[in-house]
Amino acid sequence: MTRNTHIAVLMGGWSSERSVSLSSGKSCADALEERGYRVTRVDVGRDIARVLSDLRPDVAFNALHGPFGEDGKIQGLLEILEIPYTHSGVLASALAMHKVKAKAVVANVGVPVAEQRVVTREETAREHVMAPPYVVKPINEGSSFGVTIVPEDQAHPPQSLLGDAWTYGEEVLVEHYVAGKELTCAVMGRPGEEEAFDVIDIVPVGHGFYDFDAKYLQGGSKHILPANLKPFVYQNIRRFALEAHRAIGCRGVSRSDFRYCEESDELIWLEVNTQPGMTPTSLVPDMAAHAGRSFGDLVTWLVEDASCRR
Repeated sequence: MTRNTHIAVLMGGWSSERSVSLSSGKSCADALEERGYRVTRVDVGRDIARVLSDLRPDVAFNALHGPFGEDGKIQGLLEILEIPYTHSGVLASALAMHKVKAKAVVANVGVPVAEQRVVTREETAREHVMAPPYVVKPINEGSSFGVTIVPEDQAHPPQSLLGDAWTYGEEVLVEHYVAGKELTCAVMGRPGEEEAFDVIDIVPVGHGFYDFDAKYLQGGSKHILPANLKPFVYQNIRRFALEAHRAIGCRGVSRSDFRYCEESDELIWLEVNTQPGMTPTSLVPDMAAHAGRSFGDLVTWLVEDASCRR
């Protein structure tokens, strides 16, 4: 790529993660402009096919989050338009977004996952579908939207899933909840050359868990990097993140999330994010900086890695 490369930064969209995507997109567009690239900022609407056909950018930098932007749909459109794009391709994006199917794939290569059940939200609200503690979450959402933790001493099942505010589908994922540390590890590199970054211990500040506000509000969480863990646990997390990235077929950069209980040494993989946040409070930029890559280096590498048929 040259500095005359025209990059369309795709952001916004209409998912529940629109505000996060706008923040990620702004950060990436600013950094690319500082590097001298010609950048068009595209707030994605349902006319995106026409917009991109008119623009004909050299590269689409995908800063979308959530459904449509992260689940293989925009990737498929970019393939049809033959516009090289960043991050993972159609199959890996669709697979990673479906938490149940993604867990089945990574478990098959030896990555530890939690006991789980897929049930309707009515079943979940009627009775405990597994012994507490457990967590209920949408199957196809990100940024902790819709996540409900049921503690060990809660006598009744969660009722919030029955309200009109629930917009995340009729089926939900219920999985065993591992109390303890919230950990994350990113993987970056071309196929066969991927490397895992160091591990972050995420400590929410003023929040019961790493929810939306803890993720995106300034001061909502502390990022302890590198995480203070037993060496074998630390290296297992890096290894499992790399194995998950490869098993699902991720490209560019991904980030795997884990839970770890120090008392029992129980470690489980939660999910892989194929388009991790690039906001001022996001995790991947911190890990990249710790590895010696500035934010500008990170987004420039992603542009240079862009392609079709990913």
